[in-house]
Amino acid sequence: MPYTFLTPKRTVFGEGALEASEASFRALGQKALIVTGQVVRKGEAFARLTGLLARIGVAYEVFSDIPGEPDDAMVDAGAAVYRAAGCDHLIGLGGGSPLDCAKAIAVGLVLPGSVCAYAGRDIQADVPPMALIPTTAGTGSEATKFTVITDHVGGAKLLLKGDALLPALAVVDYTFTLSAPPSLTAATGMDALTHAVEAYTSRRANPLTDPYAVDATRRILACLPGAYRNGNALRERESMAIAAYEAGLSICNASVTLVHGMSRPIGAKFHVPHGLSNAMLLAPCLTFAAKGAPQRFARLAREVGCAGAGDSDTHAALALIDRLAELTAELDIPTLAAYGVPEGEFRALIPQMAKEALASGSPGNTLCEVTEADIVSLYHGLY
Repeated sequence: MPYTFLTPKRTVFGEGALEASEASFRALGQKALIVTGQVVRKGEAFARLTGLLARIGVAYEVFSDIPGEPDDAMVDAGAAVYRAAGCDHLIGLGGGSPLDCAKAIAVGLVLPGSVCAYAGRDIQADVPPMALIPTTAGTGSEATKFTVITDHVGGAKLLLKGDALLPALAVVDYTFTLSAPPSLTAATGMDALTHAVEAYTSRRANPLTDPYAVDATRRILACLPGAYRNGNALRERESMAIAAYEAGLSICNASVTLVHGMSRPIGAKFHVPHGLSNAMLLAPCLTFAAKGAPQRFARLAREVGCAGAGDSDTHAALALIDRLAELTAELDIPTLAAYGVPEGEFRALIPQMAKEALASGSPGNTLCEVTEADIVSLYHGLY
């Protein structure tokens, strides 16, 4: 059967990747809207980017009003700044929120109405050129055709997707991640790990995505603890940047499954950062999914060294999930209760969250059948 494999038009990777991309930035246009966060705006990556643009004669405007994960109101505000400043391309700089916001702004600039109206649809539009520059090793947004925004009225997290959302340029300089604090390193790293494992165990996995998902999983298991303990561990930081990009390519082409479907409503309703909610759900959701397809989980376990050739599929699958649970504990990922999510309020919203999770489509990529009742049970199990 034929497979389509999508990537950014150009990727430049490694220390000094920003400066090595000078010609690519010049080709994007005459005036950029830089979409970033307030913290990143004060840092080295922003200074290096704006210095580069000044050297090559590219003007820019800055939109940094992104206090958290992006919603449609932020997207509208960013689009208004773009139009008023006469920009002709976008540069997203930061973690997943600025990169996702830049993508959504690109959609909002060319399609009528609220970007929320395009959730779940295959977006085909002639969006402005985009360059995406991550400062965390986690979301892989620089390598995907997806962006997630929150409907600020209804409170639901919505998935926008389409080939048009792939950037013209991805610049991945792992030195930009050195300033990330341990908690952010852990959360974003677990997000990347979730991407890799879900892509490998998705119904849409294929021979082109498998090698990326396996290598990303192997790298994260080996290097995330070191990056968490020592932010200046260059080898670990570089490997995590590679893994996040590989995991992004994997979900771009194989999509995600049950964990992401259940994670988005938790983030929307209780403001739990995406990587943390993924990590909280990872072991219980994969335990459920592995019952329906132990051989696929077992194969990944053997590929990344969690099980041997002589182990049964069931034993190997459980060994992988145990290793993921151990890593979650090692990184001090909190439970919902420890994070401060009120149990009563959480349980009261489970029926609604289960409907939203199933409607997202992501659980349908799971190798076993997932019902609304299954999702309800898994949510209750988090307490």
